[in-house]
Amino acid sequence: MELNSLKQFLVVARLEHLSRAAEELYVAQPSLSRTIARLEGELGAPLFDRSGRLRLNDAGRRFRDHVERALGELEAGRRAVAETTGDGLGTVRLASETFLTLTDPLAAYKRAHPSAEIELHWSLAEDMARLLRSQDVDLCVTSQPIRAEGLESVRLFDEAVGVGVPLDHPFAGRESVSIEELADQPLITARKGHWIRRLLDRLFAARELTPKIVCESDEPSAIASLIGAGIGIGLVPAFARRITMDLPATWAAVDSPDCRRSVTLHWGAGSRLSAAARLMRTTIADWDWTAGGLPEQR
Repeated sequence: MELNSLKQFLVVARLEHLSRAAEELYVAQPSLSRTIARLEGELGAPLFDRSGRLRLNDAGRRFRDHVERALGELEAGRRAVAETTGDGLGTVRLASETFLTLTDPLAAYKRAHPSAEIELHWSLAEDMARLLRSQDVDLCVTSQPIRAEGLESVRLFDEAVGVGVPLDHPFAGRESVSIEELADQPLITARKGHWIRRLLDRLFAARELTPKIVCESDEPSAIASLIGAGIGIGLVPAFARRITMDLPATWAAVDSPDCRRSVTLHWGAGSRLSAAARLMRTTIADWDWTAGGLPEQR
């Protein structure tokens, strides 16, 4: 089996769509189809169901998991050689849904280990298990659980998620508001897949309500600014309140025990982390998350 064929298979397996995979890989679709067919011929079994939309079958899912681990080990070997022959601590690759939470520990890490190279990757939580298994990244920080085999994790902190409102809004000055009260309000939130959007959708679906979304943005600062401008209101984690202090907005608790997030650090079980990655894991895991304006955990 050729290494390039395996890499192309992983893209097709992830997208479950030949033309989109061919576009991402910059190859012709007929060539990619032949690559997948040749791979299935070598294995003696189909990897996809082709009735209607292309779907990875059970054999394909099992093969994908092995390929991700195998290519991950090759990448780990390459990095181990580079670390052995090079100077410094090597490189750490960190993925997260938002880096606002990690600004302080990242700054402290860089001050303590200036020779370490840091690569930051924005990613949805649903993609992180794959990234860790294939060792495309070393560490991931999520605001929602990752349920996948082959990962180790440590919870960093758990906090309330409230609602940010303009100072002249009827909710301003309230200690708490209910989900039902949010139903008729114009909401500013993140796009689908982002943890705060998933939380919003889950809270409303549990009450058979539909959120009135007037703006979607993946920029926390933009969401806060739009709330301050009176465009709408939106869910805001307690940690982010400190960046809104200079804006004409305030924060109220949401009267629901499920309106919370649990921030967790993940890495691959048994993965061979570089010295830089091991030090980053320690820095984040041991960080005092109650400092710097984070409210006490409940």
